[in-house]
Amino acid sequence: MTTIKLHNTKTRKKEVFEPLDPKNVRMYVCGPTVYDRAHLGNARPVVVFDVLYRLLRHVYGDDHVTYARNFTDVDDKINATAAARKAAGAAGTLEDLIQERTDETIGWYLADMGALGAFEPNEAPRATRFIPEMIEMTQELIDTGHAYEAEGHVLFDVKSYENYGSLSGRSVDDMIAGARVEVAPYKRNPMDFVLWKPSSDDLPGWDSPFGRGRPGWHIECSAMTKALFGDKFDIHGGGLDLTFPHHENEKAQSCCEAGEDSFARYWMHNEMLQVEGKKMSKSLGNFFTVRDLLEQGVPGEVIRFVFLQTHYRKPMDWTQKKAKEAKVTLERWLKITSLATPTPDNEAILDSEFLAALGDDLNTHLALTYLRGLHREPQKLLDHARFLGFLKDDERDEYAKFERVFSHGTGPSLELANFGRELHELRNLAMETKDFSEVDRLKNALVSAGVKVQMSHEGVNLSPDDNFDPSKLEALK
Repeated sequence: MTTIKLHNTKTRKKEVFEPLDPKNVRMYVCGPTVYDRAHLGNARPVVVFDVLYRLLRHVYGDDHVTYARNFTDVDDKINATAAARKAAGAAGTLEDLIQERTDETIGWYLADMGALGAFEPNEAPRATRFIPEMIEMTQELIDTGHAYEAEGHVLFDVKSYENYGSLSGRSVDDMIAGARVEVAPYKRNPMDFVLWKPSSDDLPGWDSPFGRGRPGWHIECSAMTKALFGDKFDIHGGGLDLTFPHHENEKAQSCCEAGEDSFARYWMHNEMLQVEGKKMSKSLGNFFTVRDLLEQGVPGEVIRFVFLQTHYRKPMDWTQKKAKEAKVTLERWLKITSLATPTPDNEAILDSEFLAALGDDLNTHLALTYLRGLHREPQKLLDHARFLGFLKDDERDEYAKFERVFSHGTGPSLELANFGRELHELRNLAMETKDFSEVDRLKNALVSAGVKVQMSHEGVNLSPDDNFDPSKLEALK
């Protein structure tokens, strides 16, 4: 069995993963607040934990792994978006418009993440469907002295939990000094956070022992994980920006409610994303959604490839150069595997070296490097690439259609068409990078095989010479 080692944020070290129950491995990842399209940074944890999900299924069995990723569908931003629609004349009540918006946004999200090759989780809980569980947990925290009511709010008392700050590695005093938090007069401590807050008559709300209101953000995930997984489960994941305050607060309230040894055993966080070396922001004009890229013609597999080239615990820089290079690599893999038949997922035999790379805290960069070494083994390349979410059936079908149109035949003409297309793509990339070494390498090899090579801005034309030797093309595959 492949050994899996994961960096645990809670202990700040890499640990061998040992599930509570190998026949019931449970992973929870914080999902989106569904008020708008997912931007590129939102997609990174989806791809990262999709790879971990695939690895866990391979090691423990498809039926023994449960992956949950939530939708936050009760939030002030959602309310504001729906209110703006209503003010603009949209028909229906505010509740109707909120439901319409969240349903629409969830549909967008699933479609966009699917385009990146991500499996849908086993469970996709919506926060609004677990309000009773949130109310129950809030009441238990009040009863045990970890929460208090004040002016219609229920707040968690951070001083009641001596290990508060242990996940993010901060003391309460340090957090107070560096945090931008609402210092409301009804708080005992500036770091106390909301478990329940009142709702006005014009906003969504639910009846509770604390008055009509709605839950705070942090209690949602604690209540949903308990409902789905019980007091203990294996892995909790998300972006690094969630470590504090969201995950810190989740851990605090859940451990106070069920005991210090409860909740998640392994905490994993992916680093943030940049664009061309800068933080992605609307003010810099480098903010875009996943859908923006897809509509610009960037394939989802290219986005996924760029993500996985960087280890999940390192900052990732999205650049046009990386996207172009990824596209060239994936199209080369499509060409190499065009005649191979995919092995059913549960029957594919994966090399131990490849699995060891993934098992070492998801070293996807090393796993991709291993795939690059399989260019002479089409079947192995296809099976391993598909395990990582590449070379999907629709991508291969589109490639096959293109090749039939391009080559108008089979045999040597098809081979030359493949190499012509590859040489053209390498030339386009070289025009950007000013590095023509790969162009020269392939061109010289083709000439050595007796191929006439004519290159122009319009394309590449290859034709057999009098001394053409098809057998020499085999060494180029």
